[in-house]
Amino acid sequence: MLVKKQSIMSGKVNEMELDITQEQLDRYLEGRELIQDIFPHLNASEREFLMTGITGEEWDLACLNI
Repeated sequence: MLVKKQSIMSGKVNEMELDITQEQLDRYLEGRELIQDIFPHLNASEREFLMTGITGEEWDLACLNI
């Protein structure tokens, strides 16, 4: 599923193709379950994207600018 999220770091709308279902996304958006329980197959970077819209590339750029 192609997911689009606005980054809380840059304000840019990013998109990422994730191996998730609409049902899983709906469960996450309800906020009653832990993200790692709903998406145990996603890596930390993919879960971070779902939570914040921040991509790995944005983190890399932010670390370079420190």
